[in-house]
Amino acid sequence: MITTEYDGCGKCLVGVRRLSRKTDATNSPERQLDHVLSAVDAVGGHVIAWADDWEVSGATDPLTRAGLGPWLRGEAGPYCGIAGAAVDRIGRNQRDVLNTAYMIHESGRLLVTYGHAGPWNLDDPNDEMRLSMEAFGAQMELRAIQKRNREETLRARGAGQPHQKNSYGYQFVRLVPTGKVDHVAIDPVAALIIRDVAERILADETGTVTCSTEAARLTRAGVLSPADHRAVMYGRSPKGSPWRAKTLKGILTSEAALGLLMHGERPVLGSDGHAVRIADPLWDRATRDSLIAKTAPKRNHNVSRAPKSVNLLSGLAFCGNCGQRLYVTGRTGGHMAYACTGRVRGIPASSSCKPAPTSSIPKANAHVEGWFLAEYGSQQVMRREYDPGTGYAARILEFEADRKRLRDDRAAGLYDSDDDAEWFRTRYAQIGREIDELRKLPERPAGMRSVPTGKTVEDLWNAAPDDAARREILTEFEVRATVFPRAAKHRIRVAGLNTKQRAAETRAAVEHVEEAALAALEDVHADD
Repeated sequence: MITTEYDGCGKCLVGVRRLSRKTDATNSPERQLDHVLSAVDAVGGHVIAWADDWEVSGATDPLTRAGLGPWLRGEAGPYCGIAGAAVDRIGRNQRDVLNTAYMIHESGRLLVTYGHAGPWNLDDPNDEMRLSMEAFGAQMELRAIQKRNREETLRARGAGQPHQKNSYGYQFVRLVPTGKVDHVAIDPVAALIIRDVAERILADETGTVTCSTEAARLTRAGVLSPADHRAVMYGRSPKGSPWRAKTLKGILTSEAALGLLMHGERPVLGSDGHAVRIADPLWDRATRDSLIAKTAPKRNHNVSRAPKSVNLLSGLAFCGNCGQRLYVTGRTGGHMAYACTGRVRGIPASSSCKPAPTSSIPKANAHVEGWFLAEYGSQQVMRREYDPGTGYAARILEFEADRKRLRDDRAAGLYDSDDDAEWFRTRYAQIGREIDELRKLPERPAGMRSVPTGKTVEDLWNAAPDDAARREILTEFEVRATVFPRAAKHRIRVAGLNTKQRAAETRAAVEHVEEAALAALEDVHADD
């Protein structure tokens, strides 16, 4: 789009365009562009910049919009006024539109919109009234849109259909482009990512794989955040937003991952009293409960926070003098090093730490890597994965959750009428009978299982994408590096799990898997 420099002619205008949805054909960006240019030409002005706000509701205050806001707040440079395709492109809230118009008018700037002859003159009662009426009409249209959306939401809830943004891990399937959602299916790309995160967190026994470290890992790997992934799905450009630990935890612990229809972060109940299922689950309820427990805040203040650094020995290197953890610091010549900063930070136990040991990061990493691969590289890797068991326990948990929701709703005053009370008693008793029947079935409990991968530790090490992933491997083997001053005979000493003990644990896990497989085979023969 052609723009010209600000020249102080009095008609250097900023073009204003806005869309709630960029697919809106009646107010497309191209149509708004033509209208703005026509309005600017009609007053003999020129456009110096464009304030575009796409995917922005008309209910948003113009002062807070990303495109227009900086101009109105005086943060984007000098200008002589704004030009919009229509009054409703400035906003659909009458008060916000009038506040913006008077702000522009009182600052001596121009307000121009397509369809109005010349700039708006708020000193003229007729112009003032017309602007107020057009802003009121835009607000009435907004209220009608909001009413239709609320009614459609209620209708969709009653019909067991989604009417909101798709949850991460799922995608809406439409039979025709831009048509209504036919059904909800698992998104193979997003589901693979989030299931891998869930498995890593559940399998971790060191406390170093958390929502924060996983969010940092996904961001480093260039995995699209949920917002960017949704944008790409609908043909928009990603903004490069990072993963957030809070967002990741919300996905892992939400009941939406069970394939349930959600409203207000709660499952929608059907006529049978059970939560309405609209898609296959990403995992079962027992897994969700385990994720909730794993991602809950840790109250033990003695446990150090999981490091999010990309350095190999972050949190694993310690001082040989005072025992404090080493930190990454700069050295003369611009090189980075692991160094003890306890004395500098005033820690009493480090008061006599002289000279404080330091070690070049590449040298220390290479020393620990060589030691680790020589000690553990040939051992077989066992992958820990979550086994939901027979699933009966998971279904019992789901039914108990449904029953609890019914109790909570009854306690909140629902089902007080005679008809509703009878329905409540019938459904509550039916769910209780279903739970009793499931409890009679033989159950294989859920839990973590060790499964052979056919790879060695060295294979896993070489396949790791970065040093942060390799640090997780070191943590699993309880590797600890101790750095001493230069005068010491051994500058770096490394220790880890006992090699024989680790090998024995691996053999025991393999034997357990083989025994389980033989037992399953015997059960099959017995059934035959």
